[in-house]
Amino acid sequence: MHIDEIILEGFKSYATRTVIGKWDPRFNAITGLNGTGKSNILDSICFVLGITSYQHKGQAGINKASVTIIFDNSNRERSPPGYESEKTITYIIGGKNKYLINGKTQTQQNVTEMFQSVQLNIQNPNFLIMQGKITQVLNMKPAQILGMIEEAAGTRLYEDRKDKALKAIEKKESKLAQSSLLLDTEIAPKLDEYQVKKREYLEFQKIRSEREKFEKVIVASDYVKYTNLVEKFDEKKQQSAERISHLEKTEKMLHEEIKEAQERIEEVTAERSKNGGVFYKLEDKFKETGNEIAKYRTQIGLKTNAIKDEMDEIKALNTSLDETKANLEAAKEHTSDLERECDAKLKEYDTLKKSIKDVESLVVTLTTGLSSSDGKDNGYMDQLAGKILLITAAKQENSTAASEIQQNKVKLSHLQNEIKAKEPKAREAKKENAALLAEVQKSKNILENLESELKAIDINLEAEGELISRKKKLAHSLQDVQQKIDDMERTMNGVKFNYIDPTPNFDRSKVKGLVVSLVSIPEEHLDKSTALEVSAGGKLYQVVVEDEKVATQLLQNGKLQKRVTIIPLNKIHANKAPAEKVQAAKKLAPGKVDLALNLIGEDKEIAQALNYIFGSTLVCNGTKILILDSNTAKRVTFDKNVNLKSVTIDGDSYDPSGQLTGGSRSQSSGILLKMQSLKKLYNEQRLIAKHLDVATEELDDFLTKKQLWDSMNKKKELKHHELNLAQTRMENNPHFKIIQQVDDLIEQHKAAKDAIEAAKLKQEKSSLRIKEIEKEMEELTNNRDSKLKSLQNQIKADKKKLSQMEPDVEKMKQAINISKEESLQFEAEIVKINESINTAKENIEKVKIEQNELEAKVKKLDDYMIGMSTELQEERKALAKYDKELQSLEKALVSKNQQIEDNKLELQQIKSQLQSMTEDLSKSKSYIKKLEKEYQWIKDQKQLFGVEGTQYNFKEYNISELETKIKHLSASEDKLKRNVDPTVIDKYDKVEKNATSLKNKLTRVKKDKTSIQSTLEYLDRKKHDKLLKTWEKVNKDFGDIFGDLLPGNTCKLEPPEGDISEGLEVRVCLGGVWKSSLTELSGGQRSLIALSLILALLQFNPAPMYILDEVDAALDLSHTQNIGKLLKSRFRTSQFILVSLKDGMYNNANVLFRTKFVDGVSQVERKEHSRLKQSPVKNVALERAKSAHVL
Repeated sequence: MHIDEIILEGFKSYATRTVIGKWDPRFNAITGLNGTGKSNILDSICFVLGITSYQHKGQAGINKASVTIIFDNSNRERSPPGYESEKTITYIIGGKNKYLINGKTQTQQNVTEMFQSVQLNIQNPNFLIMQGKITQVLNMKPAQILGMIEEAAGTRLYEDRKDKALKAIEKKESKLAQSSLLLDTEIAPKLDEYQVKKREYLEFQKIRSEREKFEKVIVASDYVKYTNLVEKFDEKKQQSAERISHLEKTEKMLHEEIKEAQERIEEVTAERSKNGGVFYKLEDKFKETGNEIAKYRTQIGLKTNAIKDEMDEIKALNTSLDETKANLEAAKEHTSDLERECDAKLKEYDTLKKSIKDVESLVVTLTTGLSSSDGKDNGYMDQLAGKILLITAAKQENSTAASEIQQNKVKLSHLQNEIKAKEPKAREAKKENAALLAEVQKSKNILENLESELKAIDINLEAEGELISRKKKLAHSLQDVQQKIDDMERTMNGVKFNYIDPTPNFDRSKVKGLVVSLVSIPEEHLDKSTALEVSAGGKLYQVVVEDEKVATQLLQNGKLQKRVTIIPLNKIHANKAPAEKVQAAKKLAPGKVDLALNLIGEDKEIAQALNYIFGSTLVCNGTKILILDSNTAKRVTFDKNVNLKSVTIDGDSYDPSGQLTGGSRSQSSGILLKMQSLKKLYNEQRLIAKHLDVATEELDDFLTKKQLWDSMNKKKELKHHELNLAQTRMENNPHFKIIQQVDDLIEQHKAAKDAIEAAKLKQEKSSLRIKEIEKEMEELTNNRDSKLKSLQNQIKADKKKLSQMEPDVEKMKQAINISKEESLQFEAEIVKINESINTAKENIEKVKIEQNELEAKVKKLDDYMIGMSTELQEERKALAKYDKELQSLEKALVSKNQQIEDNKLELQQIKSQLQSMTEDLSKSKSYIKKLEKEYQWIKDQKQLFGVEGTQYNFKEYNISELETKIKHLSASEDKLKRNVDPTVIDKYDKVEKNATSLKNKLTRVKKDKTSIQSTLEYLDRKKHDKLLKTWEKVNKDFGDIFGDLLPGNTCKLEPPEGDISEGLEVRVCLGGVWKSSLTELSGGQRSLIALSLILALLQFNPAPMYILDEVDAALDLSHTQNIGKLLKSRFRTSQFILVSLKDGMYNNANVLFRTKFVDGVSQVERKEHSRLKQSPVKNVALERAKSAHVL
């Protein structure tokens, strides 16, 4: 396939029809001066191929242009498949652009694919080598060079088709996903929906069929029932008439018997009344006496209970008396212990005080030599004399101790002998009385344990009264506070938010309450409460809750008594006043302006709600500011730097919009101030309730301990009594005396040993004292200064000790006084309890006297009633015969009257039944006719009614249950009828068919995709093999062509990373040295490299034609001539169309076209170099009407 002729009309500089013909099938050259239109010839070819843009296609004034190329397809092997017979291709520009092949309109895509089939790929036009192609090749990256190899190998078309196929697959994937989504989201749900509706429709049909079947059974049953009723009517009518006659005769006879019985009753009643007057009088008197006895016995019971109560009181008082006496004894014993301890402490205190005084006198004497200040003779010599006396006394005490030791040793020896003599007898006695001794010892051990346990119980028995009193006081205080709260809440209507729990186990802590109950005002800002109320407005009565869920629950299920606005803390948004505006307001009125939010107490839990209410407003779109006076309010509100709503301390509000609000306050004003007082009461209530809980807990704990203490004390007293009994038995036992004597001897022996030890200790102390005094006397005589200093230190230490003892002494005195006071209180309480016991005893005696008097009256009345009862019994016997006859007559009368009533009732029933039967007969006949008319099937099937083995076998059905079933079935049928769609089965089948079809298509598409992907993988492998072969061939030709153009040198293409799929780069060898980069080459050498590569690519699987536009521009003449020869020698199967300005190039061409510009129109001359003669190009504008290609 090669160009044979080109026809241009209105294309660029070829304004008139120009035919450029007889192109050489191998080598054609175009030359001419710049601007003469040589490149426009190449552009025309490119236009037909579809390469160049459509801008500026025609000469000025030309509205339509066309380019026609006539191809020679005589070589069928190198012609486009399917287009072997086509010779002309025309491209018309202007208006609607279009392609014509042999005069038939074709799409650009068809034209593009036709050229691609013969290696003329317009997407990557390697057959077109323009002026910049050389530079472009030099700057190509490895991937781009690889793309040229792919184009030469013919795999580029495959890649394009593959990309299109992958894009198509991607689009199909999208459609596949859409189809799957459609199947999942629309078709499948609809199929499920129709399936459910289909089941409902089938259920509906089943229910309707079953209902109709049961209705037929009921209709048949009614038909048989009423038919039988008609047949049996005459027989029942005769029976009823006979029964009526019998009942009328019986009634007449009963009336006669009743008359006789009534006459006899009148006779007997008259006789009884005549003889029964005495009985009724006696009976009334008997009842009256019985009532009086019951009254007295009730009073006796009350007296008995009163005596029992007084006895219980005396018992309780005696118990309290015993406890008080025990407490008195304990208090007296405690007082004695305190007095003994205090006396010892006072004695030590006085001794120390006297010692200090004596030592001070001695110091004065040693210092001045004078006598003491008290005038007594306590001089130095007197001190010595005193010391001598002390030594004498100490020696006397030492001697006495030695004597005591000796005496106790003698006593100890005597006791040891006596114990030795009596101890065997005591052991024998212990063996004989081991059980009794063990019992006594066991009782002692138990008693000791009980006493230890009693001491372990931490209880003050006297604290019970105080605890009870404290609890009563707290309860009374709590009641008073509650009363105050109730009174205040009644005056403050609406401050409580009442609701019921909207859900079980509702958390009430999530409802915070009304805003008015949540706002707290510090003491220093209470005078601003009115302004705060005005700032909040109606929001004070809005309800604050934790979140919108709680709000919804309260509104829906809280059974609120009035309309409320609820503030969910998680949803409310507050726009707090900007700080700069607040600061500007404060600058205008220092100390008089503040944000309302800052004047209330902080509460983090409801901070968002407080911000919403006191930090901003939605009504005026400004922040609320609290102002202390109206002048300040005006100045602040309308200042341009503030422009915020303000409220005075009296409640007058100023809005930046110009609205002023003030005047008298509503009756509800002051609610915040009242609420603060109410909150104080709430806090007081909580505090008192807390103290009351503590007091209650302490009292309960005390009572528990007291109960335990009383129980333990009773056990102790019981065990003490048991021990006393056992000891009494032991004392009365003659064998026990020897045991007791030995125990006493052992105690005396121990006491003697203790006395010896005490005497030895006393002896040691006296000896030590003697040494100390002798040392002091020596110091007084020989070392006066040292002694003086020692005495001064002693005085200082003793005074310090004395000052430490004084508080203890004072406390002990106070403790003694308190203990004595307690004893006095216990004595007074004992007197009071004794008085109460005596009073109770007196009450008992008084009540017993009254009780005895009542018992005497009861006895007297009982005797009287016994006699009266005898009289009543006699009178009752006399009247019994009359009562018996009357009862019999009355009973017979009642029986006969009842028989008459029964007969009347039965007679009425029979007549009613006859009337009803007559009506029923008429109705039955009408109903039977109605059934036969309404249900035509009765005539055909009535012979089957009630027959076994048919659907009308009534024994198989319970008619009442059947009617219930029909009601249920009818209800179900009506319910389903509203929703069922009779066409749902067809719809379901249609959708199911579509779903199945879509699923099959999806499966087929997925299968085709897998097959395509497998094919692409196979073709990718084939493409890689083809690419390697192409690379090897092009690489060889590349080196050979470069060697031809630059003899003695070579070059090659090699992958930079060893993998051809990553790209190819050019390596050059000049003078036997491989260059590391093309930058080491000259410009001409680089151009030759690029041209060699292009020609090598063109030589591999050459295209039918190649277009070269001044590719020799950067080369010198010798190289240009070499290229011309190279093209002529190496490319024998392709048509070359070359534009060049160098004769070294175009002189090698077989045909040369020379362009020139004449009168604004390009012209072309043709020259064949082999014959060297000119063939002018025809310029025949007048032939347009004759040419088949001019449109």
